Amino acid sequence: MQRVLPLVAAQAPPRLIGEPLSAFAAEVQAALDTKPGTRMVVFPELHLFGDSYPDQQRAEVLQSSAEPLDGPRVKELRELAADLGIWLVPGSVCERGPEGQLFNTQLVLSPEGGLAGYYRKIFPWRPFEPYDPGDRFTTVDLPGTGRVGLNICYDAWYPEVSRQLAWMGADVILNVVKTTTPDRRQELVLAKANAIVNQVFVVSVNCAGPTGMGRSIIVDPEGNTLAEAPDDAPVLLPADLDLSAVERVRTHGTENLNRPWSQFREGEAAVELPVYQGRINPATWTPPSYKP
Repeated sequence: MQRVLPLVAAQAPPRLIGEPLSAFAAEVQAALDTKPGTRMVVFPELHLFGDSYPDQQRAEVLQSSAEPLDGPRVKELRELAADLGIWLVPGSVCERGPEGQLFNTQLVLSPEGGLAGYYRKIFPWRPFEPYDPGDRFTTVDLPGTGRVGLNICYDAWYPEVSRQLAWMGADVILNVVKTTTPDRRQELVLAKANAIVNQVFVVSVNCAGPTGMGRSIIVDPEGNTLAEAPDDAPVLLPADLDLSAVERVRTHGTENLNRPWSQFREGEAAVELPVYQGRINPATWTPPSYKP
């Protein structure tokens, strides 16, 4: 069965904190106009949290901008998704946690205006970011289509994050990014590597210049580039993701060869992983959603 997700990744410069949401709504509409039939629009990390403050004031400004997930900002974003009838990933937001924490939190808003899922960045970029780390991985089901896994910027440098999301059944990993530094070059390698070793789609959308380094990319489960921004200019990257390719690649192998999710034979011993004080258990290695 073909499961297609028409998607637009919006490489755009961040909007200033406190701007009217109408400006962002116009951005979303422009993305929809680019690709008729689009079901999901994805924006970069902290897209609504651009600022022009000196570094020493930035943490204070972000703290003062944070709201809980049931606050007015998320309510407005939910209404926007419902008005447009799409899955909306507005990047991530500064969330005020239930115990006063400051989280960098990725949102997925449903076409019905619900908060379908949220993910608090587990690996804030230290020592540069002021956020508290999250403590759980998140996937979101898109009924009739597939499952997306949530992932923010520096998380991509930790292969355990992508592997866990793939094991949880993600067909697509949505990696929202705000990279302003030259290591975006390495992040492109990581986007392809995470797609290849987990046999999933990866959508890595970075913010545009003059703030970010751009070079957003959409990669298929074999590491092939479906769409890529050549530089840091604002650009909309449309793609039709045939999510049935995930099962096809896992069944027949990358380049019809490599099937890492079908590596183990029944009864084989566990592989010890001292760094985690844990192990790879062959009995539980394969994602529950995948039946080889």
